[in-house]
Amino acid sequence: MRQDIKVFCGLIKMQLLAGLEYKGWWIMCIQVLVVCITDPLPTVLMFQRMGPIGEWSVERIMLVYALAVSSFGLAECVCRGFDVFPWQIQSGSFDRLLLRPRSLAWQVAGSAFHIHRLSRFASGLAVVVWMLARLHVPASPFVVAVIAMAILGGTLMYCGVFVLSSGVAFFTIKALDWIYILTNASYQVTRVPMEYMPKAIKYAFTFLLPVLFVGYYPAAAVCGWPGGEWGLIALPMGLLFLALSIGVWRFGVRHYQSTGS
Repeated sequence: MRQDIKVFCGLIKMQLLAGLEYKGWWIMCIQVLVVCITDPLPTVLMFQRMGPIGEWSVERIMLVYALAVSSFGLAECVCRGFDVFPWQIQSGSFDRLLLRPRSLAWQVAGSAFHIHRLSRFASGLAVVVWMLARLHVPASPFVVAVIAMAILGGTLMYCGVFVLSSGVAFFTIKALDWIYILTNASYQVTRVPMEYMPKAIKYAFTFLLPVLFVGYYPAAAVCGWPGGEWGLIALPMGLLFLALSIGVWRFGVRHYQSTGS
């Protein structure tokens, strides 16, 4: 395990140094940062125009949204290789990984890294800190621990989504456009107050893909909203979803046939 992590860190370092060789890498960082800043702008403008929805203010919405976005951004950094994995099957490059005496999952995860993806994580984390200040939540050890577990649990959950899509790609070969429902579209759901979500959507993003467990419930725990007692299980839910996804991935690996066969 230790050697696998060392290999993963070495691959990430190699990808990072290769990316920094492009003189315009910082332009990509700014571009992603602008997209992250402008993405929730319609929601902010709507609240300024219409006012709060019941007890839901723009600060509440943005806190839940920022927790999900920061988790997704961090998962994009550490698991980008799984996001582009279908191309490795089509090109035959996955066969080369099979020849190396190291964990396939760590090799695939470290096979791609884009530095500009850090902009999403950084902007999301900044909004979390800002919204907590706006909601007058003190920076106690409990709050820091809950937020840290929420982001870590969300990162593991979104890593699980990428791993799951790669496991399914063994049988479909092609990229899975529908998987974006579980990535980009999933954190957009957090901009809807939970009390006003249709039950089918709320249950789907609670028990099938636990976005609300890593977004709403941790925010409820630190802010004293209803349901805050569930805020401490964000990390276990993320681990559980990742474990299930790894099971699908291993099933796909066992049934993989070489590109040349």
